[in-house]
Parts: sequence; structure tokens; C-alpha cells
Amino acid sequence: MSVTFTARATRVISRCRQLAACTEVPGETTRPFLVPSMHQVHGLVRNWMEAAGMTVHVDAMGNIRGLYPATTPEAPRLILASHLDTVPNAGPFDGVLGVVVAVTLIEQLHGQPLPYAIEVIGFSEEEGVRYAKPFLGSLAVVGKITREILALTDNEGITIEQALLDFNLDPTQLPDAILPQNTFAYLELHIEQGPVLESEDLPLGIVDRIAGQTRAQLIFTGQANHAGTTPMHLRHDAMAAAAEWITAVEDYASSHQPLVATVGKVETLPGATNVIPGKVTASLDVRHADDAIRKTAAASILQCAKTAAEKRGVQLTINPQLDHPAVPLNSRLITMLQEAAAHAGHRSRTITSGAGHDAMILAPVIPSAMLFLRSPAGLSHHRDENVLPQDVEAAIATAMEFLARLRDDKTKDTHA
Repeated sequence: MSVTFTARATRVISRCRQLAACTEVPGETTRPFLVPSMHQVHGLVRNWMEAAGMTVHVDAMGNIRGLYPATTPEAPRLILASHLDTVPNAGPFDGVLGVVVAVTLIEQLHGQPLPYAIEVIGFSEEEGVRYAKPFLGSLAVVGKITREILALTDNEGITIEQALLDFNLDPTQLPDAILPQNTFAYLELHIEQGPVLESEDLPLGIVDRIAGQTRAQLIFTGQANHAGTTPMHLRHDAMAAAAEWITAVEDYASSHQPLVATVGKVETLPGATNVIPGKVTASLDVRHADDAIRKTAAASILQCAKTAAEKRGVQLTINPQLDHPAVPLNSRLITMLQEAAAHAGHRSRTITSGAGHDAMILAPVIPSAMLFLRSPAGLSHHRDENVLPQDVEAAIATAMEFLARLRDDKTKDTHA
């Protein structure tokens, strides 16, 4: 690896850590949808994009978008994108790395136009933290933001529509955020967020499929009462019902691998040491690459919740939040990425993504591909999340070769 290559990979990592310092919570990286610190992020990304030769704007959903022009004004368009929001107390690379590498790819072109335009997008929202609705940024570019979505509220009662206005955006301009019809491909670079590549000592993974997801909110409503005076057999303990169900979730997923199921959030009311819990709100996340298996699992897991609630005389309310099918990525682009990695001299393997990504929103509309980088220790959604400089370099080199192969294809199309 030359000194120049090492420098560009090191610069990518440095920029990611610079963006990680843009946060709502000092000492950690916490940046949900359209919070004030996103203005800082946009300022940094805009500077990098413009210096690389892109024209930049922020669309009505808060996505920052840089356009690198082609040799002709009406040329087809490639999208390079990932997200800029984070989970609470996040690491510095989830989502952000894909945007920073995309800008780096444009820098590597040194102002030389291609037979296709490239639009780099930093999506404003993917994680679903603030509104329990993921993929807001990518849903906007495929025209799937509805009035019902705009009416969703956060914990402070602020609607998405109001959040856009508070960020100095105009929701009436959302139709302008939709990708042009001549968009021909989408590529997203992302950390793996798991241990598979590291376990096989591979720098890169080429995603063939993104697992489907079921998400729901469960509310167990029992009877709050005095912890010292209410006999055990006369209790309607919402927490006990929820706890039995949470254990059942783990047991079910463990016996049906590679299915994964998670209860990641639990809130208890009234939340006092000497009061029997009267209400527990819990999340459910179920994922599998086979939709039939996922749906069967979700139904079985929800039945476990009903059983646990009925046993204790506790009422159960189930609020479905997401039912997204598994998404296959484009086979031709997968092959091009495999060939690009091999030509660049880097080992890779195909891999199914258990995590959701913006690519699953784009793929049903535009031919899409994803390139994973190894996650050291398999860590993600964690402040110790990291990447290796040599893997960043491998991703840059592979993506540059991918762009070259697309260039050759488009040149052939022009001369055909």
C-alpha cells in the first residue's frame, strides 16, 4: 500500500471521528433525526462536497445531496449514499463512513467527468430513534413520505412535519426530493456491524440480500399496587408478564437460528421500588432472510406474550410498527463488485445483512448494491465501534474499480 493510499484511508477515518463530535450529548455521539447538531454535520459535509467539485443542497427531508456532473447534462445518474443520524451513544462509523467514503471517491476523480453523473446523499434519518419510524431519508427520495408519516410524533409531541419546519425546511417541497427517472444504480458502503468478516479474516463483504424485519410495540397493562401489602396470588404484575415473555423471545430465537429476535427497550410505570408495576411498554424486533420463517416466528412470539399476560390477568396491546420483507440486491451489480474487489487485489465474500439499511428502500425501485467493511470485534451501535485503515483502503480501491466498470458500460451504451 502506497503512502498516498494510506493517507486517504486515514483521512476518511479522521473525518468520521470529526462528525462523531457533532452530538446532542457531550462525551458521546447521539444525533437523531434533525437535531441541532445535524447543522454542524451538514456544514462539514457541504465543505467537503463543494471542494470535491459537487453542487450541494439540502432537500425537504433534510438529506444533504452533492451532485458531481457528467460529460453531458442529461446523462444517467448513480447514487452513492448512507445515513448521518445515529443511535444513542453511537460509534463514529455506522452510516457516516459510507457518506465520507463516497465523498472521497469523488475527490479521487480529480474533476474528470464520467459518462454518468454521481449524486452523493447523506440521509437525514435511517435509525428510527426519534419517531420509531426508520428510513425517513431514503423514503423521501423514492416518494414514499405520506401525510400519515408526517403526522408521527416524537416523545415531546413534535410531529415530523414540525421538525422539518423547525430545521428551516419546507415539507411542501418533498416531491422535489424524489430521484430523477434516469437514476440507474445505487451503491451503499457500510460497516458490517457483525463478526462474520472478522471471523474469516476478510476485509470486505458483498451483500446479496437484506433480511426482512418485523417490529412491534407491546404494552402490558396490569394493576399498580403496594409491594408490601398485596399477596403474590392477588397481583396483576405487568413486569412479571413482560419478563416471562422476554425470556420466551430469547428461547424461541435461540432454537430457530439464524432467526434473531430482540427486546431492546423496556419502560416501566410507575417505576418505584415499592410499587407493583402497573404498565410495561416493550419493543420487539424479529429478523430473518426468509420472510415466511420471520412471519411464523413473529406470530409465535406474540402468542407467547398473550399467554404470559393472560396467566396474570394482564391486558396486552400490540402495536405493529414495521413489517418489511427481505430484499435481494441486484445480481449484476453484485457480480461487478465481486470482480472489482478481485481486480483491486482484495478478498471478499457474499454476505446477507441482518441489519436494515437504506438500500432495502432503494432496491425495489433502483438496481442496488452494498459493500461491507469488516467490523473489528463485531462491534456496532457501540462507542467502541471501529474500522481498520487497510479495510477502508480496500473499500475505496474496490469502489473506484466499480466506478470504472460502470464507466466502461455507459461508454459502450453511448457508442452502441
